[in-house]
Amino acid sequence: MKKRISILLVLLLVSLTLFTACSSNEPAPAEQPAGGTSDPAPAPAPSTPANLILATGGTTGTYYSLGGTIAQLWNSNMDGMNVTAQSTGASIENCRLLGNGEAELALLQNDVLDYAYNGIESFDGDGIDSLRAIGTLYPEVVQIVGSPSITEISQLKGKRVSVGAPGSGTEANARQILGAAGITYDDISVSYLSFAESADAFKDNQIDAFFITSGVPNASIQDIAAQNDISIINVPSDIASTIMADYPFYIEFNIPGGTYNKVDNDVNTVAILATLATSADQSEDMIYELTKTLFESLPELASSHAKGQEISVEGAVEGLSIPFHPGAEKYFKEKGVL
Repeated sequence: MKKRISILLVLLLVSLTLFTACSSNEPAPAEQPAGGTSDPAPAPAPSTPANLILATGGTTGTYYSLGGTIAQLWNSNMDGMNVTAQSTGASIENCRLLGNGEAELALLQNDVLDYAYNGIESFDGDGIDSLRAIGTLYPEVVQIVGSPSITEISQLKGKRVSVGAPGSGTEANARQILGAAGITYDDISVSYLSFAESADAFKDNQIDAFFITSGVPNASIQDIAAQNDISIINVPSDIASTIMADYPFYIEFNIPGGTYNKVDNDVNTVAILATLATSADQSEDMIYELTKTLFESLPELASSHAKGQEISVEGAVEGLSIPFHPGAEKYFKEKGVL
């Protein structure tokens, strides 16, 4: 009996020793403030959202190369930011990608942005009212190439004119500009040709004039002018004013003489604008930071891409007919341009 008690006492002492050792390794409880227990410390604020898609255009086009440069600028100047420039079918597709949430950012034409937001033209009955503008970037100029005897838009009546591919942005531009000049498709022999098809038809004397919407100078027009006498048809200021009153996404634009071979005089016309857009569900803080970083890094952008030289804070608020995203609006108001 005594032996059993001794064994039990030994076991009890060993247990007490182990319990004391374990207890000494436990952290001391946090000091509690007077009046009750404290809430847990707040988690750190999340970093700038990453893995954004910037929808651009075809891999050989300006949107794709410029988009890649802008994405790199954001990624190198914003902590935690990872924007990928994605090749797409350009403006029309990009509106739908923003609307479907398949891209957070996009480069597109401001006129197509207007059509998509309002559900007209290519988006007839299928408007995307979640689209929001960040800012316009550079002009895409409506250039009307004609034979040398045609110098004014009024002279297109009765002529063979290509207005662009069916349903294209160029075709809409042509229809709107001709309409402002009092010309309908019934007044011309109309063809619906792509840029390349229009160029070939003009060289073969199958058409008298064609519309092309692009940056200046345009390589295709330069190529044609090197081998053929051409004119760049003038859109007078009064007609330009009518166009801008009816379609606020246009701006007036002057093509300097000498831009194209043997076209020595300045030519007045209108332009639409390449635009950076997003959707309403993107956060105000994120779009503000993206906008600020882009427009305060323009020297860096200009040194990396030629189109960067045409972008300005002041110009970024021109030609927009849909609402700004609140984050972009906040930045432009801070800069005093909105």
